Amino acid sequence: MSVNHIAFDKSAHQVPRNNYSKLMLVMASILALPSSAALAVDREDIRAHVLPEANIAIADTAQADAIRDSLVRPWLNEFNESGSPLSALQAESSQTVLRVPVSVDRFTQGKMNIEGVENITLYLNGERVSGSGSEFTLHLETGDHHLVALAEGIEDWSAVNFAWEGSAEHDQVESDWPSDWRLSAAQLYDAPTVNGVELSVDGRYLVMRKSWQQQGESQTELLLRDLEENRVVFRWNDTSVGNFAWHPQDHKLAYISDEKVQVLDVNDLSITEVSSALTGASGLRWLTDNSLIFSRNKTAESESEVTKRYRALEDRWSYFRNVSQLYTLDLDSGAIQQITQGGSGHSLLDVHSSGERILVSTRKVDYAAPPHFAVEAFELNLATNERRDLGTHRTFNQALYQGDAIYITAGPEFMEGAGRAASLSDEMLSNNYDGQLYRLTSDNSVDALSREFDPAIGGAMALGNGDLLLRVTDRDTTQLYRYDTRNNRYIKVSAGIEVVDQVAASQNQFPRIVIGGTSATEPQKLVSLDLQEGRLRELWDSADLAYTHNDINAVEEWNFTNENGDEIAGRVYYPHNFDENQSYPALVYYYGGTSPVQRGFTGRYPFNLWANQGYVVYVLQPTGATGFGQEFSARHVNAWGKYTAEDIIQGTEAFLAAHPFVDAERVGHMGASYGGFMTMLLATMTDLYAASMSHAGISNITSYWGQGWWGFLYSGEASKGSFPWNNAELYTEQSPVFHADKVTAPMLLIHGDADTNVPPGESHNMYTALKLLDKEVELVEYKGQDHHIMGREARLNWWATYIAWFDKHLKDEPEWWDHLYPAAD
Repeated sequence: MSVNHIAFDKSAHQVPRNNYSKLMLVMASILALPSSAALAVDREDIRAHVLPEANIAIADTAQADAIRDSLVRPWLNEFNESGSPLSALQAESSQTVLRVPVSVDRFTQGKMNIEGVENITLYLNGERVSGSGSEFTLHLETGDHHLVALAEGIEDWSAVNFAWEGSAEHDQVESDWPSDWRLSAAQLYDAPTVNGVELSVDGRYLVMRKSWQQQGESQTELLLRDLEENRVVFRWNDTSVGNFAWHPQDHKLAYISDEKVQVLDVNDLSITEVSSALTGASGLRWLTDNSLIFSRNKTAESESEVTKRYRALEDRWSYFRNVSQLYTLDLDSGAIQQITQGGSGHSLLDVHSSGERILVSTRKVDYAAPPHFAVEAFELNLATNERRDLGTHRTFNQALYQGDAIYITAGPEFMEGAGRAASLSDEMLSNNYDGQLYRLTSDNSVDALSREFDPAIGGAMALGNGDLLLRVTDRDTTQLYRYDTRNNRYIKVSAGIEVVDQVAASQNQFPRIVIGGTSATEPQKLVSLDLQEGRLRELWDSADLAYTHNDINAVEEWNFTNENGDEIAGRVYYPHNFDENQSYPALVYYYGGTSPVQRGFTGRYPFNLWANQGYVVYVLQPTGATGFGQEFSARHVNAWGKYTAEDIIQGTEAFLAAHPFVDAERVGHMGASYGGFMTMLLATMTDLYAASMSHAGISNITSYWGQGWWGFLYSGEASKGSFPWNNAELYTEQSPVFHADKVTAPMLLIHGDADTNVPPGESHNMYTALKLLDKEVELVEYKGQDHHIMGREARLNWWATYIAWFDKHLKDEPEWWDHLYPAAD
């Protein structure tokens, strides 16, 4: 097909560089060009990097593709304007790398034609583009894209041209080099992260595991760093090793590799294999200088190939019949001894510093009261085999030693409500997901230590100075607090990180803490904090590795007061190149369950990415979430969205009134799991939203309660004391499917077809109802996926699916959705 090339001389028209592409599009519109016309990319925007002459032509080599990939690799992540403009080159070249940015403000499709080159290999955002000859079909998501081409055989530089031919009139591109690039979905998924840290007892050595994606392949690096000398002292070739445990006095590190326990002596970097294969071993801890304790799991054998007779509600769990017991390993002799037996198995909670005593728990099948299970805890003296019973509890998270004292984390109802805040009225049922801290006394009674401490305590670790380090949910952040055991004080540990996802602490008198995490506008970093000096030192920052070329959107705190007088926290993410004089569509996101939507930079729901794709994003923390005090979280119990829905509707209305640049007719809402339930419920209550997306949502509280793997357990808190036979109104009136006829906006339902938490039938219920009601609804299932969509291909498709849905209904741009899900013939 012949292509008409249209180009302009910038200098002749005195057009400012950053406005040239826009002028070109305006002139094309004025000329009423047909969609088949091709617009030439300005040669000034194309950067060329001439490579050394090759002895053998790439096409003649045995590994041509691998060679081409290697030649372009240095420039795949180069986002500046380095290199020579194409218009400045004259000499012949057998191989040259050409780079050009391509920016689009909507989903765009078309063909890029590259002429004047004998052979072209094209890469879009680091991935090879299939194509033949000089023509490549591109499908571009909203954002900034990086085209890299390996050109083989250029005889005349003046004949080299890039020309874009859009599939439709609106499929236009810009090629100016951005001063800051918008975030992309692939970039967020591929960027390096630290997902494991272990610190030696004296704080000198750190084990850290880094993961990232490179050209679609998962990469892992596992290394040992000397923090004093700031150097790497050891790297593991087998990055699957794990279960690290530092020696309590020495620079020795035990871990499991290929099911065998090994010990690395950091002093001479020697490795000693101290056990034979221990299938199912995990959770290594040192007991003494020469002995370890660990768990070993035995997988149950199937009793029949034909039938399964359930033994308990928990028997729906694939691992319920597996049994884990505790064992010791003597390093001198290699002897293994089992130290627990019976029951449903035992879990190690902590080891006393003497190595003589351990804390152990076992889970009991017990449906007598919510939340319909029990945990039995005890202390075991390994020398005498004496056992101290610590009680059987309905709420129990953790037990640990600090010196000779035993501390426990559990919900407010622990020990008959010992942790309930004074602000709770007698009629209010506590939310046991709101973790509290207790100290166990010698007679097994408890001192409740956190009743007036609003953050929810998620975990604790002992520090060498006698204090505890607590990881807590503090409003919409995850923070660290130091609990001063002598003065009963909570002291915030400031690390400049809003959502802590990694933490390790030394056990010396002046502790060092290594902290990793993200903030709303900052990607993951790793810092070291010396508590004695208060000195903060940066160890690693993914911003320097993956985000130096990006424009990170502004985020603004925006709270409102609901009709009950509660302040409802929220935040607003602004689009790329935000202009308050323009009109924008908006997305409203919430969870509504027991946890707030935290201020992480990315994750399963990347708010920064949505803003980069042209949306104002409003995230709020409705009534019932932990981290805001016990009275606030207790309203989650027996409500199933009642207060939450009111907050979201009131919040959206107030948000729209306060942000006139948001088009009130183009607002979408979405959530996942309990948030998916809220999306369905809200869609039956209001016409405020123009489109909905529910991922893994609950449509019928009864079927979720009865069929989800953890449905009856979660309902033991969310519906505490309420059942279909004694509170039918709660189970029906708050179930969205019973009100499906009130849905007015298009709804997208997304579910993993292997979801065990919220069964896929929950989305099918609503899909069936809306189809029979002739409502606009789509159901997209992800094959083999559980409650979370995992894996690069699935994750990127998932993100694209729901944004394409909102583009269709909030921007009147259906092309992305139609590309992903073409209409059936």
